[in-house]
This record gives sequence, C-alpha cells and structure tokens, in this order.
Amino acid sequence: MNQRIIQVAALESEAIYIFREVVAQFEKPVLLFSGGKDSITLVRLAQKAFFPAKIPFPLMHIDTGHNFPETVAFRDKIVKELGVELIVRNVQDNIDNGRVKEESGRYASRNMLQTETLLDAIEEFGFDACIGGARRDEEKARAKERIFSVRDDFGQWDEKNQRPEVFDMLNGRIDLGQNVRVFPISNWTELDVWSYIQKEKIEIPSIYFAHKRKTFIRDGMIWSAADAVVYRDEEETVVERMVRFRTVGDMSCTAAVLSDAVDIKKVVEEIRDSSISERGARIDDKRSEAAMEKRKQQGYF
Repeated sequence: MNQRIIQVAALESEAIYIFREVVAQFEKPVLLFSGGKDSITLVRLAQKAFFPAKIPFPLMHIDTGHNFPETVAFRDKIVKELGVELIVRNVQDNIDNGRVKEESGRYASRNMLQTETLLDAIEEFGFDACIGGARRDEEKARAKERIFSVRDDFGQWDEKNQRPEVFDMLNGRIDLGQNVRVFPISNWTELDVWSYIQKEKIEIPSIYFAHKRKTFIRDGMIWSAADAVVYRDEEETVVERMVRFRTVGDMSCTAAVLSDAVDIKKVVEEIRDSSISERGARIDDKRSEAAMEKRKQQGYF
C-alpha cells in the first residue's frame, strides 16, 4: 500500500467523522452541490458515512444559469440514481426581481451574484449547516476557514473571530439566526480528490477529461466559445483545441487548460506534475488580491 493510498484513507475517515458530527449536532443540514468533482466527492463520502441508509439531508444547487451543460446534466443524473432530494435556486430569479444587478462587459460573471441567492435559500429552508467542498489549497482565503465555520445572522464570515478546533473537537453550538458552513474535505488537496475519485472509481462529468472544444484566448487563458453566455470580442479568434477543465464554476469566468488527459489515470498524473493552482483558471479570483475573502465575508460559499 503506497503512501498516497494511506493518506487518502485517513482523509476519508476524517471526512466521514465530520459528516456524522454534522448530523449529530445540527437540526437541518444541506449539502451544497454543483456537479463538480469536489461536491461529487462529498456525496460519495456522505454515502459511506450513513450506509446502508440514504443520505439524510438534501442537496442544494445555487444555479447561476451559466453553468456548463455537462455538469447540470450530471447533477440531475446522480440525484436520480441516489434517490435524494435536490433543491435548486436560481440566480436568474433575483436578477428578474431586481434584487441583484447582472454585470456586463468582457469580464462579466454571475459568481458574485450567487451569494444573495444562497442566503435567501438558507433563510427559506431554515438550514443551520451548509456542507461545502472548499479545500485549503484552493485559495488563500479558504485556508483561513475552520471545518465548522460560523456565519452570523446576516450570513457574514468574520475570519478574525473563529473557534479553535483542537484535537478535532468540532463545536456546533450556534445562536439563533446563525448558521455554519462545514468543510469535510478542508484538509484535502486537489491531488487527494483526484486520487480518491480514481480509487473509488467515481463517475464524473466528461468536461473534466480532455476533449475537442471551440475556444478562444484572452489574457493568456483559454475560454469556451461554444456557449452563448461567454463574452467574446470580435477580434478574439475561435479555434478548436484539445482541452479540459480543472474546475467547473460559472462558464463565463472559468478557463480551460490544454490537455491530453482522457482518463482518470492521466488526470492524476497531470495534476501531480502541475505547478499552477486550479483556481488559476478562475478569472473572478483575479479581480483583486482579496477577491475571494471579500466574497466570503459577504456570505459566499
């Protein structure tokens, strides 16, 4: 048994413990599910944590309306197979009712607009724990989070006022109006996630594997040109390239990478050799040095 397998097994045990603590300590948890690799991994971990019973909480997707079609189709497929409840709340509804204003221009994205829709959904259903797939290696603001991360009654996060988590002691006590974001794979890396997917033979959306796609280059990054929601200047030439996506957020702000990794084994090898974070393909993280941290303070995932 190699060191990687031992490490992933230990991470799996920790995540299962966290899931069980969530159900033991909170009244109404929900798993935030996007159809991406991290949330798919969370679903498998939840299955293991409560087997042979079904997952004892719903999945919820905050749909920007600009998600990659491959991930939305996969989302619906996995929910049907598992027989779990799926809650979908749409950013478009808040745009239509004037609660948020859609961005325009070449760097427009709906990622920022998810926060209001998420906070509305938490209040609508009375969720006290929202389970997410954030990892500490993704982005430096993520590294400041606790596993049980308390949000105030406005959904806001105070990174300077967090509870200690000594010896894996998870404190789920919250005041009226507060809720907790829970990160069971907080201690995992991108390579850990892919190694787990490989070990467990987990099905994932085809968009994660190398495929031919119509793309264009902007700011040194590769953007999908096949989707009507992606802004493109007239001089930005469309070329078919062999690409894959390392992360699958809003497609208007998520770039692809050149790749020939057509299966899990090759993806793992590619990630092992990579020197660039997967968040390097997310243009919304590049708006400022503290872009993610500001979004999290306002109630983002």
